[in-house]
Amino acid sequence: MKIAVVGTGYVGLVTGTCFAETGNEVLCVDIDAAKVERMRSGEVPIYEPGLEVIFERNTRQERLKFTTKLQDAVDHADIIFLALPTPPGEDGSADLSYILAVARDLSKIITRYTVVIDKSTVPVGTSEKVHAALAENLDESLFDVVSNPEFLREGVAVEDFMKPDRVVIGTSSERARKQMEKLYAPFVRSGNPVIMMDERSAEMTKYAANSYLATRISFMNEIANLCEILGADVDAVRKGMGSDTRIGKRFLFPGVGYGGSCFPKDVQALAMTAGQNEYDFKILKSVMNVNDIQRMRIADKVIAHFGEDGIKGKTIALWGLAFKPNTDDIREAPAIYTIEKLLEAGANIRAFDPEAMDNIRAIFGDKITLVDEQYEALIGADALAIMTEWQVFRTPSFDVLAKLLNEKVIFDGRNLYDLDQMRELGFHYDSIGRNKVMS
Repeated sequence: MKIAVVGTGYVGLVTGTCFAETGNEVLCVDIDAAKVERMRSGEVPIYEPGLEVIFERNTRQERLKFTTKLQDAVDHADIIFLALPTPPGEDGSADLSYILAVARDLSKIITRYTVVIDKSTVPVGTSEKVHAALAENLDESLFDVVSNPEFLREGVAVEDFMKPDRVVIGTSSERARKQMEKLYAPFVRSGNPVIMMDERSAEMTKYAANSYLATRISFMNEIANLCEILGADVDAVRKGMGSDTRIGKRFLFPGVGYGGSCFPKDVQALAMTAGQNEYDFKILKSVMNVNDIQRMRIADKVIAHFGEDGIKGKTIALWGLAFKPNTDDIREAPAIYTIEKLLEAGANIRAFDPEAMDNIRAIFGDKITLVDEQYEALIGADALAIMTEWQVFRTPSFDVLAKLLNEKVIFDGRNLYDLDQMRELGFHYDSIGRNKVMS
């Protein structure tokens, strides 16, 4: 099938590359000419495990191509995906200006029947707005608008796309439905469902799923905070809860809050949609409030340990800057808020992350020290704070930690280490929802 993907951000590039991998001819469109040229030369502009291999294969075999011209996409494709940014506006609602602008441009150049697909995460009712924008200059027989939300987890996005739990398609058009079923048939051969519904329900499904997962995270963070007060162990509580088949094990790990490109803006956008329709979505307001507090949890622990006066001039080593492992994405990363609060308190920061260093450097510049190796961050540091659960941080040499740190103090926002081991090694170890180990 001949496909175009407008927008080569995280969702667009993964979508286009994975469709090419199943034999389709894909043309990706982006207005950033320098980025397009880099991709044409074989450079993958994002870090995502597994993407580079299939990107290289499909560009080499000319199933995946790139352009800056929307007209090229219309000439090439019968199916056009809109994978454009929907950033939060000033009021928290999703900004649809990029999507609607492209829809209006398409309305002027489409000349044959085309399925236009909203792949971006968009508020309920967006498909109708895209339909109206296309209808400004097009006969309605020449297009259909489909809602096809993505459910990609950064770090495993290629696997998620190639072997989806489910594919959600929102359309009221039988013609578009058949096109979409044909398109996704190679991805659901093992029997995972393609779920057909109306456009509004498809749009709501994405927001509802992400908001529910964010709610689980905030709930467990509240449980963790209460465990610390009561002397319970949140890891034991989590295992006890997760063994209940009605609850399940996933998204029950406490930590320093959720971040990334999806949960923060999607929860905010759904709450805003509710407010615009005069519905007070109380749970989502609480979820956001809990997360705002939780992402400061490690900074608060560090400042409480050293004291508001004692923290001044102290050097804190940070391991992990991305919002989660296996990505370079720092959007709404708890590490950013931790760094800002510690700098404001007068501390110095030495930091390391396997992939996110350049993105953090663009924010903080020379306000913090970024190092090339995880142990280098510890040199001269008065404590270590762990913000991201990269595998490389799970089994460090504690002898090296003890040697390089000025004090054997660890603040663990991801509960990576065993309490008994920390006690035996003589560390002061403060984690999330567990008893503090005093050196």
